[in-house]
Amino acid sequence: MADLVPLLKAEHLTMRFGGVVANDDITFTLQEMELRCLIGPNGAGKSTFFKTLTGQLVPTSGSIAFRGMPIAGKLSHEIARMGIGIKTQVPNVFNGLSVRENIWMAVRRKATPRQQGPAVDAVLEMIRLTDHADSIVATLSHGQRQWVEIGMVLAAEPELILLDEPAAGMTDEETFHTAAIIREINQSRAIVVVEHDMEFIKQIAKRVTVFHQGRVLVEDTVDKVLADQRVRDVYLGKKVAA
Repeated sequence: MADLVPLLKAEHLTMRFGGVVANDDITFTLQEMELRCLIGPNGAGKSTFFKTLTGQLVPTSGSIAFRGMPIAGKLSHEIARMGIGIKTQVPNVFNGLSVRENIWMAVRRKATPRQQGPAVDAVLEMIRLTDHADSIVATLSHGQRQWVEIGMVLAAEPELILLDEPAAGMTDEETFHTAAIIREINQSRAIVVVEHDMEFIKQIAKRVTVFHQGRVLVEDTVDKVLADQRVRDVYLGKKVAA
């Protein structure tokens, strides 16, 4: 039986900025319905890798494929049309509109007029904002605004969602609810999360990829990664053997 094509695969991916190698020969595979967390200290290369997946950067060499189709070098909107949804650190929402209107703006691109109402309601329920549906987005807390954008990404019905530090700047309660939202989303689609908050990682992660000095240092289950002395050394600023 032939091997199944992974949902996302990067092979020998390298990203150079002049003399600086931000990503160095990275190979990364994501399966259908998988939730993967990318972690590592500042400057480890995870954000650069994320940007190559989203079309913000074109890798110097190597390949990236989504369902076997090459995406390296494609524009962000082309990648989105292929079924990859992207949420960046800074919320990209319509502050002067209500939560419902924001979600509707995203839903209407995919749904027929008859489908739009139920589709909006389903997204509002998933992001825990049904009770705030008519609130103007500008009046919401930071965490709630992040959820609105997650909802807008969901409304496009992507097969893979890329989340860049979704819990950044949130209160403990907001972080807890964000973890619950991500776990629920993962019931129906794959997710890649770039995150610094280790407590948040523990709430959502199944498998973790650790970046260090532009390379993949270790990749394993969350429990094994957090117990790995090399990972502890990286976060404590100690030298890690090659």
